[in-house]
Order: sequence, then C-alpha cells, then structure tokens
Amino acid sequence: MRALVFFLLIAIPHTAFAQQPCSEPLTSLFERVSPSVVSIQVTKINKAKPQRRFETVVGSGLLIERDGQVLTNAHVVDGAASLSVTLDSGARTPARVLGMDTVTDLALLRIETPSPLPVARLGDSSALRVGDEVVAIGNPMGLEQTMTRGIVSGLNRILPGLAEQPMIQTDAPINPGNSGGPLVDRCGAVVGINTFISEEANSIGFALPINAGKAILRDLRETGRVIRPWLGLQGREIDSQVSSILRLSLSPGYLVEVVYEGSPAEKAGVRGGSLSVVVQGEEYLLGGDILTSIENTSVRTHQDYLAKVKTLKPGQRTRITILRDGQRREISLTVGERPRLPADLVD
Repeated sequence: MRALVFFLLIAIPHTAFAQQPCSEPLTSLFERVSPSVVSIQVTKINKAKPQRRFETVVGSGLLIERDGQVLTNAHVVDGAASLSVTLDSGARTPARVLGMDTVTDLALLRIETPSPLPVARLGDSSALRVGDEVVAIGNPMGLEQTMTRGIVSGLNRILPGLAEQPMIQTDAPINPGNSGGPLVDRCGAVVGINTFISEEANSIGFALPINAGKAILRDLRETGRVIRPWLGLQGREIDSQVSSILRLSLSPGYLVEVVYEGSPAEKAGVRGGSLSVVVQGEEYLLGGDILTSIENTSVRTHQDYLAKVKTLKPGQRTRITILRDGQRREISLTVGERPRLPADLVD
C-alpha cells in the first residue's frame, strides 16, 4: 500500500442550523443515516501478478436515489471484473457502473431493486466551517456499518498532483474500506465523500465536498462521464522569492513543468521543464516556458490556471501568452477534452 489511500467524504449544510445546532444523539443519527450506506465488493484482475491475478477490493457507497443509484469512489470500482453491493439489510445484489469521473474520483452505480430503498440527504458543503463536528460511516477493513467521529480540520485544501478539486480535511478516523462512504454532519446531512488519508500522519483524512459531487451527477447519469476542457500542461507558481533563491531572472507566472504528449499545448509548441531543482523542500522542474495569461487573463497560480481553463470549451481556439528565454510570445491552440491521465486514481 502506498502512502496515500483514497476515500470519499460527503458534507452536510449548516446554514439552516446556525442558530439551532442539531443535538440529536449520535446513536439516533447513526440509526437514521446508516440504512443508506452500503458495502461494495469488487473483484479486479491484476495482470502484473501472474500468481495472484484476482484481487478483492472492499469499499463503501451511498444510496442517493430510491431506484438504486449508489455514489462511491471511482478508484473503488475502476477496472472491476465483477461488482456487487451489500445493503444495510444484509441483502447482496449485483451492480453496474453508470458513470465514472477520475478527476473528482466519483462513480455512479446502479443496482436493481424490487422496492424503494432508503436514501441519504445530501447537504451543502459550502456551509461547512472549521470545527464543525462530523461523523464518517462506512466499512473500514470490511467491518460493515462502522461510525467514527471527528471535526472538520480544514477547508479548501489544495493537493497538487493528488486532487484538482479543493478538499475537506477531517480528523474523523477513516481507514481502507471507508472509500466512497459519507462524511455526515450532526444534522444527518452528507457533506462529503471519504476519498483518501495520509499514512504519513495521524488523523488527517480528506473528502470531496458533496457540492462538487452534486455538480456532476447529471453528466454521470446521462453520458457516463464529465467533459472538461484541457490544454495539456501542468506547472506551479514561480514568484520573486523563488527567483531570488535560484539566482535566476525568472518572471512571475505559472511555470510550465510538464507538457503532456499529444496534448493541445504540445501540438502548439509549448515547452516543459527538463532540470529538476529542489528549493526549500519543493521540487521545481526548470527550463520550460512561463505562462503569463490565457485570453488576456493573468495566470500566476495553479488555481488561476484551473479557473481560467474551466471557462473554455473543447474545440475552441484560444490564445495564451508565454515567456521563453525572456521573450514574450503569443500562441494559439485548440482546446481539447481532458483524457484520463496517468496520475488519475493513483493507489
């Protein structure tokens, strides 16, 4: 197991309860929410291990529609040879994937059911505050219907190379098997989907805000995927402090470190870095272009870059401004559709 294990958290709205906090006993909250939490069993074929070709993965999920729609983590069901869901009642039924999104690490499943099923109430993760009490319900280590308790430790956590979506940080204990299960507030609303933990630290877990999940549910239902604009480059902010330490005349902007093969950026001639340098514990890949603007909108940080790219559409022609060897250049390229990338759904 690598240093990071994925989980998905679901958050609950607090605006409506700001003046009258929910004080329902945790025992009652669990009894009310747990019927909507399911256990997911997946069999995958590992081609890299000839002696152990079949692997069994256990995760968690959340019933969000009475007709049997289940929300979980994409990394739980990705590459599944067989897939089944165990309900709170103990009934086990086959499942199929309706849609999957590797960017948010979400997957939408469907199970056949002869009668309506209990569903979770999805909250409003934008109302969360640091210090709000939350619980995680899921199947850690295959132990079904387990609840752990904690607080929201941080909001809008940006994790470069791990997640493009800002995450919820929590100290509620989550473990392998919690992936895809809900993070719930004291009012019983789902505010996040448990996504991953850091095994290098204690009590640090991350969840996808439920609002990010709700935003793509329609796409997952109707097309099975989320279409996103893509330029095909990856980098980081370069500021005057870094330039001073390196003793290089680097202009402030978004340092292009990686240009993906076959991407719009590569086809347009954008250059990535080739020289690895560590500055105060951070690795920089130098030698590439410095992106300063997209469609005349200034780009300095990774968030600037993501925010501007989101406004574009696949197939659209767009102009970017770069600095190369101190010289300003304008480049025109055609926006592509984001494919699945090697870093998506890392173990």
